[in-house]
Amino acid sequence: MKGRTRETQWFNPLQPRRRILRWMGLFSLCLFLTVSCGGGSQTSQTAGQTGSSPGAASPAASDSSRITIGTTLKARTVDPADAYEIFPGILLQNLGDRLYTYKPGTTELVPQLATALPAVSEDGLTYKIPLREDVQFHDGEPFNAEAMAFSIERFMESGGRPAFLLSDRIESVTASSPTELTIQLKQPFAAFPSVLAFSGATPVSPKAYESGEGKFKPDTFVGTGPYKLSEFSSDRIRLDPNPDYWGDKPANQGVDIQVIASAANLYNTFKTGGLDIAYQTLDPDQIRDLEKNSSSGGWQVIEAGSNVTNYLVLNQKTPPLDDVKARQAVAAMINRSLLNERVFQGQATPLYSLLPTGSPDYQPVFETEYGDGDPEKAKALLSEAGFTESQPLTLEVWYSSGSTVRGLVANTLKAAVEKQMGGLAVIEPKDVDSSALFDNLGKGTYPSVILDWYPDYFDSDTFIEPFMSCTKGSPEQGCEDGQSQIGGSFYYSDKANQLVEQQRAESDPAQRKQQFVELQKLLATDVPYVPLWQNKDYVFAQGNVKGVEIQPSQQFLFSTMQK
Repeated sequence: MKGRTRETQWFNPLQPRRRILRWMGLFSLCLFLTVSCGGGSQTSQTAGQTGSSPGAASPAASDSSRITIGTTLKARTVDPADAYEIFPGILLQNLGDRLYTYKPGTTELVPQLATALPAVSEDGLTYKIPLREDVQFHDGEPFNAEAMAFSIERFMESGGRPAFLLSDRIESVTASSPTELTIQLKQPFAAFPSVLAFSGATPVSPKAYESGEGKFKPDTFVGTGPYKLSEFSSDRIRLDPNPDYWGDKPANQGVDIQVIASAANLYNTFKTGGLDIAYQTLDPDQIRDLEKNSSSGGWQVIEAGSNVTNYLVLNQKTPPLDDVKARQAVAAMINRSLLNERVFQGQATPLYSLLPTGSPDYQPVFETEYGDGDPEKAKALLSEAGFTESQPLTLEVWYSSGSTVRGLVANTLKAAVEKQMGGLAVIEPKDVDSSALFDNLGKGTYPSVILDWYPDYFDSDTFIEPFMSCTKGSPEQGCEDGQSQIGGSFYYSDKANQLVEQQRAESDPAQRKQQFVELQKLLATDVPYVPLWQNKDYVFAQGNVKGVEIQPSQQFLFSTMQK
């Protein structure tokens, strides 16, 4: 599958035969799920480092002209050809530019280093992109079409974790003139401009980088963005304004980031004034306390929706879920509002499609079809499928043993379902190590699994194609090879495959939107997955800090912040 789950943040597990099943991407963003990460790879394990003790102010906090940010997230690399985690993506958004970005406050794609949206050939394969002429890299080298072509080729040839995002789609890239880039695709792909807005698709100076397998520079960045990277270590990252930036200059004199060892230390350091900003990752109780005491504490709470979706995979090759009525009954049992109240303390958004609620194509098809916890409908469906109190539907719900939150979700579902279903259904929560979970997901080991999804770019395709498409299979045998097999549902539908391919090649936005509507309706009918909740994103800022916001595209831009 093309996308990331939390345990698979470092590389895409659900991408066919390219990586072991471990994916989390980007934008990802953890928010209140720190508890679910357990000993996850994002959290710094370097206790006692600068800024990690409760109440200890960052040394940079005394410099009133700079913004200090605390986070538990960790940056393995800032090389755009290899960076595939949440935090490096945030850094690259601020250190670099891309051909396209998003209009502030919207999800509208607009030119950045390009001067216009691409001119696309009639067959959908050739993209001609006009480029800016007034841009230079951090090292003084000029930005032009040759530099952009070099950067894209390096991204594909270096073999880094996100390389497939471009290499799977691009046949060739050339500088057709100093100010025009020509990209030839392997097949039509309507979402391609959105892929060019991916955080890692940023140009780098050909003078500072080499292209070739594994030729990475993890602690260096030489791009074109509003900040330069002046320090990069495991516990401290420093960004300085780029005085030669072609666009709007940062409103601050730089950003100092402290990687803090735990959510508790991040929480305490922010509350005692040691940080201007606390972002990623606090647990639900800490978020609730900071929200409750914001007025007396003098800090701001910035809440935003995220594009991180959470869902239940239903393995249609495993009884009893090989019966569509059983899958539909499971969908009717789910009370998302109850989950939000009891597990997330209101810090999540109920989700009724695989698309996030912020998508212009979002349709709440599961709410329309099944309501929100409709036990009578679920009972009727189970009776139609032949289940009785003496022979109830018994469903194992698996989740990563490192995820406290998903364990709470599974056990809350168990209690609610068994209370409401009068003995017709039994939920059995089961946990397993995340590496074993993803190793076995595509083998059909689990009847159902709670997972999450971190998109790489903002387009409906990345929330649909990885779940509903299949390369080889049949309605009778299910998916034998392809995305849904790798993702554990084994869903196969000729109609779904057709619609996925149609939307990928469709140039008419209205037609493409209708195709996504049809795909979501099919999802609610066939129920290979049940959408559960969508994460919320939180930033906490001291009262004297202005210009802090999370964009609808999930960009967290530092350059607008000031004191």
